[in-house]
Amino acid sequence: MESTITPINPVALDLGPIQVHWYGLIIGLGIALALYFAVKESDRMGLPKDTFIDLIVWAIPIAIISARIYYVAFEWEHYSQNPGDIIKIWNGGIAIHGALIGSVATAYFFARAKGLSFWKLADIAAPSIILGQAIGRWGNFINQEAHGREVSRQFLENLMLPDFIVNQMYINGTYYHPTFLYESLWNIAGFILLLVIRRKLNLRVGELFLSYVIWYSIGRFFIEGMRTDSLMLTEMLRIAQVISIVLVLLAVGLWIFRRMKGYAAKPYNDMEA
Repeated sequence: MESTITPINPVALDLGPIQVHWYGLIIGLGIALALYFAVKESDRMGLPKDTFIDLIVWAIPIAIISARIYYVAFEWEHYSQNPGDIIKIWNGGIAIHGALIGSVATAYFFARAKGLSFWKLADIAAPSIILGQAIGRWGNFINQEAHGREVSRQFLENLMLPDFIVNQMYINGTYYHPTFLYESLWNIAGFILLLVIRRKLNLRVGELFLSYVIWYSIGRFFIEGMRTDSLMLTEMLRIAQVISIVLVLLAVGLWIFRRMKGYAAKPYNDMEA
């Protein structure tokens, strides 16, 4: 059966000199849905309707650039010898932690320029961010990247996965763990969790975003340990796992510090926060 398996074509539309890749379309879909939920919530919270539209105009290009710079920096041995590959983001090779650094920095300066609360913006955006990440992982699926170690076809079938996923995990004669799927499902669960606690718990301003950081980082730490294409800090240390630990500790520390100092005095649902 394996000899008849053909991977999904990463090119969705071939228009001669222009090729539209599934990777880009999927990322675009994630951004569009993320923006929809952010705009809807910001309107509920009394912010100007164009707040997140204005923000995303700056955040998207900066996030893409910072995500690529992050990835290239830790793969410099390859890119220093192949500088023409640096711009080929349609072949994969962007790091979500780099994107988060760029987008959070952009949001911080945007909030200051507009006279808005950064933490309020971050809270509103948190469910949207993790939803966008969940969708974006399917771009990795199409590119047959961000997978785990070798497994058997029987193992994948025992997970009750549809054939199109099982077949796409057949790469160069071997089946692999669909770690892209594990992270996507973890992020979808996080999206639902954030929506629930946003309405049900008396969280203070900033704590929904910190909840996102903690949830995502815990899942990323364990899933990253299953992957075979991790960016490495040393021979033994995976960069994403190190950063995940740092982010959890930082988020918990900030949560406690902001409560102790009274910086998180107002509840999230306070329209004036």
